[in-house]
This record gives sequence, C-alpha cells and structure tokens, in this order.
Amino acid sequence: MITYYDDRSVRVTSAAVRVDGRTYPLAELGMVWHRRGNRSWQVLAGRGAIGAALAGPLVAAVLGIGLAVWLHRSAVVTIAIVGASVLVGLGVGPLADVLFEHLDRSYARGSREWEMWARWRGQPVRLLHTGDALRFGQIYRAVQRAMESASATQKAIGSSGSSPRPRSRP
Repeated sequence: MITYYDDRSVRVTSAAVRVDGRTYPLAELGMVWHRRGNRSWQVLAGRGAIGAALAGPLVAAVLGIGLAVWLHRSAVVTIAIVGASVLVGLGVGPLADVLFEHLDRSYARGSREWEMWARWRGQPVRLLHTGDALRFGQIYRAVQRAMESASATQKAIGSSGSSPRPRSRP
C-alpha cells in the first residue's frame, strides 16, 4: 500500500481516503472535484495590518528627518533628531523579518475556504473543508495520484482477474 498524504486528520493511500475518521475506499469513489469559497475579509485585513506594521516605523523615520530639517535648529539637535529617526527605521529590520514571515504564511494558507467533493456510492459527498490552501492543494493532488494509480491498476487486470498477455496477432 502506498501512502500519498498523511496528517492528523487526513490520510490518502492507494486503497482509500480517510478524512476525520471516515474512510472512503478508492474503488467506491467516482469523480472528484473542488469548490472555492468566498474571500475571507478577516485574512485580508490581517495582511493589511501587517503591511501597516511594516510601514509605520519607516514612515516615522522619514517624518522625523523631515521634522529635523523643517525646524532649523542647531546642528546638534538636528543630528539627534535624524539619528533617532534612523534608529527607529533600523529597528524595523528584525521586526520586518518576523512580519514578512507571517505575511508569507498568510499567502500560503490563502484567503478562501476550499472544499473537496467526490461521488461516493452515487451520491456527492464533501470529503474535506479547509481554509489552508497549501494543505488543500497537497491533499487534492494526493487524491488525484491515488485515483490515477487505482485506475491504471484496474486497466492492467483483465476481466478474469489475471494480468493481460500480449496476443501473437492483432
């Protein structure tokens, strides 16, 4: 038996698909398709908040430099304001790495709900529902590979259950 995908709630093998404790033998599955849900505004707002968090310290640094030039104070005060502004701008570096990582994960997970459906015993059944686009893609592709492998195995076995032999003449 070949395992195509395995995590705590989904297991796709060459024999069956198991989702949340329910097992669907590949021989009983017909057509498999997917549906894409609406965008999650919560995810999009979170991405905007990350962008604002990235831009905030940089904007503060630029405004501080502009303020230092606009005030026309002594050179020491101007250098102190510019120095503080540059430090604020540089302070975003370590924070930016963490924020970019969260932003990257947000895009990998996606901003939609995804559903995988199959025809099982003649009835449409929702196999999977998730908001994680990356995980959904991995599971969907595993099911495709398992079904392709199962159909290739069925084609290789003749109606008598034996492997087909080449004929000597057409």
